Amino acid sequence: MSERHYRLLLIATHAVQYASPVFREMARNPRMEIEVAYCSLQGAEAGVDKDFGVEVKWDVPLLDGYSWTQEPNRACNPSLDHFFGLVNTSLWRKIRKGRYDAVVIYTGYRYASFWISLAAAKISGTKTMFGTDASSIAPREGSRLKNWVKPRILSFIFHRADATFGASIAGKEYLKSLGIPPKRIGIVPLVVDNDWWLACSKSVDRAAVRSKWGIPINAPVVMFCAKLQPWKRPLDLLRAFASAQVVGSHLVYAGDGPLANELAEEAAQLGIKDRVHFLGFQNQSQLPSVYSSADLFVLPSKYDPCPAVVCEAMLCGLPVLLSDEILGRREQIDEGATGYIFPCGNVDALAKILRKTLADPVKLAAMGQAARRKMDLFSPATNVKAFLEMLDSSFEERSK
Repeated sequence: MSERHYRLLLIATHAVQYASPVFREMARNPRMEIEVAYCSLQGAEAGVDKDFGVEVKWDVPLLDGYSWTQEPNRACNPSLDHFFGLVNTSLWRKIRKGRYDAVVIYTGYRYASFWISLAAAKISGTKTMFGTDASSIAPREGSRLKNWVKPRILSFIFHRADATFGASIAGKEYLKSLGIPPKRIGIVPLVVDNDWWLACSKSVDRAAVRSKWGIPINAPVVMFCAKLQPWKRPLDLLRAFASAQVVGSHLVYAGDGPLANELAEEAAQLGIKDRVHFLGFQNQSQLPSVYSSADLFVLPSKYDPCPAVVCEAMLCGLPVLLSDEILGRREQIDEGATGYIFPCGNVDALAKILRKTLADPVKLAAMGQAARRKMDLFSPATNVKAFLEMLDSSFEERSK
């Protein structure tokens, strides 16, 4: 086994609550010396999230435990919403002069800073790596022309990398579909901070949380946690919940977004408004108590490549029902053991599963325990292990 030491520059658009635990795990690994170059500190600093419609600053430490810098953004209109919103020209000199073994670009190709970084790495002969959490070439929305052009553009972009990585088995297949040679593709799972979630979930006063919600302690509770956007299909869950007609059951929505009012209105029309609870946006430190006070997690999305909420729910002991369009989390669902997969948009199929699972609290609890155990395979440690395997493979391939 290779024991090579790597000096790495990791380039990130902004501070993300899911990335920071991985960066800390990398910093602790004796085979890696990392520096994270942030193009923006959004997330660590307060800013308005256009989808939630509220000011967001994550209330967990995002910048502790690893070396980082903030690169000056020379954009005329700094933003994460457009190509020239991130123009971090200092990355050019940092990469050209830094003598890194590899540059790992997490910004995505939709920013000028990605191309600045890629060009600097190529000119300096530094190995370049970047990946995707996508699991399908199909866009969330788009014209026939876009559907024809997109795979050709993406193939060109990903061929520029010395090594690429997907976040799941489906992600690797997606990269292969772009013509990337399998030997240049790794699988590096998208994970959360397992230790933090487990510790927080154990300290939750479930009875107190449910009392605050106005839900009896023994009532079966279904939960949705995501932005209330059309492609997340929260209305499917509402209608399936109403159709399932499980006596005494409750449905909790954690999140905000453009469908909030429509959901509340339809809950009233369906005659279930007293059993449907809208919590609004929940910051990171609030979520363990929300998950841990439910019994079942459902995500009916039409488009959701590799949602981290699945990891969060499972770590808090919830079995998960997933739409079959959520390909990036398939390997976490053992049918009937940690959850179920249902056809996207099929409200009747989802209602049938809800009826079956909520009617058997003993099995539901056993599934929740199995879901928590399954997460041993999806942690910052497993992420870094897979990342190191990809690094070793890439450098060994170059040395041949």
